[in-house]
Amino acid sequence: MKTVAGKRVLITGAAMGLGRLFAERAVSEDAAAVVLWDINEVALRETAAELAARGGTVHHYTVDVARPEAITEAAAAVRADVGDIDILVNNAGIVRGNNYFWETKDRTDIDKTMAINSLAPMYVTLEFLPAMVAGTGDACVLTIASSAGLVANPRMSVYAASKWAALGWSDSVRIELEQAGHTHVTVTTVCPTYINTGMFDGAKGFLFTPILDADSVVDTAWREMKDGTPLVVLPWTSRLNRAISGLLPIKLRDMFLNSVGVYHSMDDFTGRTRS
Repeated sequence: MKTVAGKRVLITGAAMGLGRLFAERAVSEDAAAVVLWDINEVALRETAAELAARGGTVHHYTVDVARPEAITEAAAAVRADVGDIDILVNNAGIVRGNNYFWETKDRTDIDKTMAINSLAPMYVTLEFLPAMVAGTGDACVLTIASSAGLVANPRMSVYAASKWAALGWSDSVRIELEQAGHTHVTVTTVCPTYINTGMFDGAKGFLFTPILDADSVVDTAWREMKDGTPLVVLPWTSRLNRAISGLLPIKLRDMFLNSVGVYHSMDDFTGRTRS
């Protein structure tokens, strides 16, 4: 896929951060329709208006992807208003951290993290993937997972669990599509380290791994999605950490990841202020 021109694109978590940047890419490439989902109604309206002012055909829906029934209702509305989706970007996500697991005070943090980061991509994809499979045109599912889905990381155990689940699910679906011969539908899973969107304020980069620039991450993810790349791990140090973690005994792995700073990267995490 050289361009998304003429395609219908849906992005979750589209009001700000990476989601907004993905939407900008879709508009700039003359997508036939750009569908924005987000729970933040005010920011969503502002983003939709700005993208429409740039010439995009934009549809926006206030959706809480933590609620499966909200996903079902919004997906039905999209099919009625826009039609089937050609490119789905599973971007919505949350993070709760800076505490050890046993210090968790609010169990809803666990529920919401798993619902938004793990289950929502599954439910949203299930709404639109069957039509992609039944169609004949090129289609893509892009899921934003995390390097936290590649190695263990203290003070973010639930987030890591949610991203391990997202990665395992997404890449398994990719293989299922290949086995079934649906080569016109590709799945790309992106696993970046911390990004400067505000979501990971206070988190620290580690050896040779600075906080990533959001525009750069989106540029890479967008390009690799169109190329049909199965897995994108950013930056190179995350690929190295993943390889080393698979080779070393656990004690040596822990010593290595601790020494380069991975195991202390969330010590001073604050995150974006909750509304």
